[in-house]
Amino acid sequence: MGYPYGIRTLYLHSFLRWGSSSSLSKEVLLTLRSASISMAGYMSWIKDLPSPGIQQRSQPVESKAPSDLWTKCLDCGAILYHVEIERNRYVCVKCDFHFWMPVRERLQLLLDADTFVEEDADLIPTDPLQFKDLSAYAGRVVASQKKTKEMEAAIWGHGKIDGRKVSIALFNFEFMGGSMGSVVGEKITRCFEYAFENRTPAIVVSASGGARMQEGIYSLMQMAKTCSALQKMKRAGLPYISLLAHPTTGGVAASFAMLGDVAMAEPGALIGFAGPRVIEQTIRQKLPEGFQRAPFLLEHGMIDLIAHRKDQKKLLSQVFRHLHRPH
Repeated sequence: MGYPYGIRTLYLHSFLRWGSSSSLSKEVLLTLRSASISMAGYMSWIKDLPSPGIQQRSQPVESKAPSDLWTKCLDCGAILYHVEIERNRYVCVKCDFHFWMPVRERLQLLLDADTFVEEDADLIPTDPLQFKDLSAYAGRVVASQKKTKEMEAAIWGHGKIDGRKVSIALFNFEFMGGSMGSVVGEKITRCFEYAFENRTPAIVVSASGGARMQEGIYSLMQMAKTCSALQKMKRAGLPYISLLAHPTTGGVAASFAMLGDVAMAEPGALIGFAGPRVIEQTIRQKLPEGFQRAPFLLEHGMIDLIAHRKDQKKLLSQVFRHLHRPH
């Protein structure tokens, strides 16, 4: 028979009833001793349990759901179904924020079907400085090529918009942040030179973090080279439209991106040289709300218009119709 109370409880009850253990009668002490022995027998089953040994935590089951199934809007914070964004031309269905758009899909959006001819697709970057930070520059390039299936952060070629021939270059922000190295600068330069030689308008769609630091002075020289080629176009009276996507910053914003005859920006695009945080730390002042965003720049005369993605081809066609007379 087991006891409903522990030994400590029995001792406590006995102490409260009879006082200290020295004043307990012999009969009471024998009773408590008997209860202790019986309780020990009652609890002996614990000794018969097998030792569990060293316990190992089970591995978490990996989710088989695709990692890109949902996307968070960078502006309003809404959680969006990725397929829904793709169907809406990579525009947030809640607030109209324009996400980065793959360059090949943007070409289909801007140009007439099956008119684009890519040039210099085989140009690839070198590593003249043998640059290495957390990883080697050459390794970063290879990783970006595998990720984007593109050879560099920009492509260029020529096609047609409503039947009008144009020279066009586009940045791919997914390739090392759309940074401009020697190959990207060369492609932009050749885009302008083709427009000059063939008397066609030029378009550059920018989405870049600026000059590529891994190429040092080689990347910075692209600012001067591209602007020099663009100046030849301007002297010939050929129109150049700069389409500023999110984000357009650094050496790209400080050169050809802000030199268009018409500067057109996507809604909510971040446009500027240095980022807002860097500027605030430098001047030690709080920046205005919406600083460096497309509406702020439009209000202050830095750009000419804000173009929703669904209207861009129509607007480009209208501008070229007014500014360009084909020979």
